Amino acid sequence: MPKIIVLPNEQLCPDGAMIDATPGISICDALLENGIEIEHACEKSCACTTCHVVVREGLESLDPADELEEDMLDKAWGLEPASRLSCQAIVRDQDLVVEIPKYTINLASEHH
Repeated sequence: MPKIIVLPNEQLCPDGAMIDATPGISICDALLENGIEIEHACEKSCACTTCHVVVREGLESLDPADELEEDMLDKAWGLEPASRLSCQAIVRDQDLVVEIPKYTINLASEHH
């Protein structure tokens, strides 16, 4: 079973974490199932960027982002070449190291 190593995030996972992930599940679902409350304002429908993560290791094991995900990622805070929407990135058979950015853009919670 692949592992997801979550780098420390001041608010969501201050000490970091190492979790088991079932192949075929999204990174977002794996985090949520293990008590890491990553935002997912659009309920994982690829309509926002609140679940943005940076895959520091294991990116090559994920299917490439599709056009819709790429379009949404263009709006993410702190976009990097290894950025993915965790609701769209499906865990395969390789361990991953992910970083949850310090900030997210959530227009609903920011009263826009």
